[in-house]
Amino acid sequence: MKNTSTLVKGTILTLAAVGQILLSFFLYDHNGNETVTNIGWIILWISAIFGWLPIFTMKKWGEVPKGKSYIQTTKLVDRGVFAIVRHPQYLAGMLMGVALSLIAQNWIVAVLGIIVIVVTYLDVFDEEKSCIEKFGDEYLDYMKRVPGVNFILGIFRWIVNRLEL
Repeated sequence: MKNTSTLVKGTILTLAAVGQILLSFFLYDHNGNETVTNIGWIILWISAIFGWLPIFTMKKWGEVPKGKSYIQTTKLVDRGVFAIVRHPQYLAGMLMGVALSLIAQNWIVAVLGIIVIVVTYLDVFDEEKSCIEKFGDEYLDYMKRVPGVNFILGIFRWIVNRLEL
C-alpha cells in the first residue's frame, strides 16, 4: 500500500511541478504586477539555495560511502543548512511552487503550485518516518531543535543559538 501511495504522490507531484514550470513560460502575464514578479524571483533564488546546499552539506558531513549518492548518509547531519531546517530540499520544492505562481501570475500556474506545495508537504511526513527509523532517538532530538520546513523559525533559532554561545 505504501508503494502505491508513494507512486501516486510522486506522479501527481511530477505532473504538477513539470506542468507549473512549462506553463509559467507560456502563461506568463506580461502585464502582471512587477513587484509581485520580483518577489517571486527572490523566492525562486532562495529556493535554489535550499535545493543545492544540502548536496554539498551531506557529502561533507554525512559520511556518505564512496561512490554513493549524497542522500545515502550514514550519519545524521545537523550542520549548515540542516541547522536551519530538517528538509531543505522539500522546502525548496514548496518555495519553487510559490515563486512560479508569483512570477507567472496566472491562476492555472497557481493551482499547480498549490498541488506542488501540498504533495511536497505530505512527503515530508514520510521522510520523517524514514529518518526516525534510520537515526532513532538522535533524530527525535534533532526534531525538537530544528523545524521541518519553517526556515524563518529555523533562522531565528539559529541566530539565538549563536548569541547564546
